[in-house]
This record gives sequence, C-alpha cells and structure tokens, in this order.
Amino acid sequence: MSGHDPQQAATWGPRHASVLFGHAAAEKALLEAWASGRLPHAWLITGPRGVGKSTLAFRFARFLLAHGPASAIDSGPSLFGDAPVLPDTLAIPEEHPIFHRIASAGHADLITVERSWDDKAERWRGDIVVQDVRAVNERFGMTAAEGGYRVCIVDAADDMNVNAANALLKILEEPPPNAILLLISHAPGSLLPTIRSRCRRLALKPLDDEALLPALDRLLPDLDAAERRGLAVLAEGSPGRAVMLAAQGGLKLLHGLLDMVGQLPKPDIAKLHAFGDAINRDKSGAGFHLMTELFRWWLARLARAAAADRIGGAGWAEIFPGETALARRLATWQGPERWAEDWEQFGRLLDRGESVNLDRKQMLLNLFAALGRAAR
Repeated sequence: MSGHDPQQAATWGPRHASVLFGHAAAEKALLEAWASGRLPHAWLITGPRGVGKSTLAFRFARFLLAHGPASAIDSGPSLFGDAPVLPDTLAIPEEHPIFHRIASAGHADLITVERSWDDKAERWRGDIVVQDVRAVNERFGMTAAEGGYRVCIVDAADDMNVNAANALLKILEEPPPNAILLLISHAPGSLLPTIRSRCRRLALKPLDDEALLPALDRLLPDLDAAERRGLAVLAEGSPGRAVMLAAQGGLKLLHGLLDMVGQLPKPDIAKLHAFGDAINRDKSGAGFHLMTELFRWWLARLARAAAADRIGGAGWAEIFPGETALARRLATWQGPERWAEDWEQFGRLLDRGESVNLDRKQMLLNLFAALGRAAR
C-alpha cells in the first residue's frame, strides 16, 4: 500500500506529472486498446529506470477514472446523427477533480502497491510483501466506488517477494470486471513467467535528446542549459535519473573526480585526500556509491569511444568543458582493450573493498594508485 507517511504518496512525482515526454507510441497503444472496448485487464510497463513508466501509469489511471469504459462514451449516434468524439490523448487537465484526487492519494478506485513501512524496524521494507498485495484483493472485492474502473498500480513489480508475486498472480488469473492492473517493471525477466504471460507488455525506451532536453527544461528549470545538457549525457535517456543526479550533485562529483584524474601521473595529494575526506563524511555511503558508479560509467564511455575512434566526433556529446580533451589524453595512455580490462579491474577493486568494509577514502586512494600505473 502507500506506506507509512500519508504525505509520501501525495508528493510522489508521477502523481503530479501532467506532461509525458517522448512516449507518444505507448500512449497511442493504450488509447487504441481502450477505444476498442476490449481493454486488457493487465499491462506490464517495462523499460529502464526513470524513463517515465510510473508517469505513464498514473496518466492512464487518471484517464480511465475520468472517462470510464469507452462504451460509456461511444453509445451510438446522437439525435442529430453525429457520433460521440472519443478522446485522442490520455491527458487530463490539472484543474480536473480527478487529477487533484489522485495527486492527493484520495481516489477510492485507485490503489497503489509499493514497498511499505515496517513499524517494528522503523524503515521502508526491502520488498513488497504479501500483505500489500492482499489489500488489492480486498479493494477489488468491493464494488467500484464510482461505478467505473478500479485501477491498481504496482511500482515496481520487481520488488515483490515470492509470496506477494503468488498473491498477485491469483488476481491476474481471476480479475474482477473493470479492474485494470498496471505493473511497472525495470527488469521483467525477474518476474514469474506466469505473471508476464497474463499481461500485455508495453515497452518504453530511453528518450532521445529531442524529447529529453525539453523534459529537463521543465523538470530542472533552475539549472543552466549547459548543466542540463551534461545531465542529459549522464542520464542516457532517463529523465528520472537526470533529476536524481541533479539532486545528488552527480555532475559536480564526476567533474571533481575527473579533474584529479587529469593531474595523473602526479596528482595533487592534498586535493585527493580532501576529496576522500569529503566522501568519508557521508556515513550513508551514498556519495561514494554514486562516485564509483559514475566513474565506472565514464571509463566504459571512454573505452567504447576510443575503440570506435570517435572521441569528440559523431555521437560524442561533451559533459562539461574539457572532458573531451581529457578523454583524448587518456586514450593515448593505452589502447581501448586495456581500458576495458581496467574497467573490470577497477570494478573488482571497488567491489572487493565494499565486501570487506574497507575505508572508503582508502578505496579511493587505491583506485588512483591503479590509475597512476596506467598513466605511466
């Protein structure tokens, strides 16, 4: 269900999103299925994290609860002989009462299933448990409060444990009339085959720059255009990832890290230690994990671009000023095959350090020692 904090659902981004970027084909598929009068009762919305799956699910839920079944609209020619006009978009105006009620988690015919709050442990559960799914059975066992559809959004279906997945499967096998289940999945291969087979699949792809940049203009208006372009490269087509990276200072973090890489083989030791101290002050480890994730991503980018001889060329977008020059310089240290090998080696180095709970600053120093050997 919606979780421990009642305000959490009310501030969840997709509930408030009135615009969907870059998924016109998916929206058209949902509209056509609804207009046909044979709307599948279960949809599996797949794609990378942050590309808009939840936004699309809430957009469709608002549409269904606002319009009801297509048959309720398309009831044949009117007195004057003209047939009713069906909607050509899933969009519901922000001032519409349905929009407000869903944004505030106050619609009786919409239920969301996500990781819930564990009162005993005082934290969010690591997965969706069977009690969360049983609540759907209880709600679906009742008559729709407003006589139309009842909609359930599972975000994300990948988070269900075995018992929860089996409980959801029973609902999929015997869905009540006018009940629609929207399952969001980042990794559909991890779901039970029996769940996948009972859903119509709708795959969302990462956004291209033509769709992503306007999305970031809207989502991150306080950043300048250069920062948004840099985040667009890092996000690889995912608006949600771009927003997360902006919130966590990912662009600045990668810039600082690569600035020190550029000093190799003679790094500024005081600067490197200060960077390590800053990483260590974050006891949650989130900053360190983000730093390692971004650095491994950047090394993979370097190896791929060097192998194709396109650093600074077609398909290469500079993240921040000086990044292209640094990539070209590093490409002279060794061939792309060696960089690919180093990517694996550095990954093992960081993973091993994490597994034995090695000091994060020390792991950073070890990483730069290994990079220094490559520079020489």
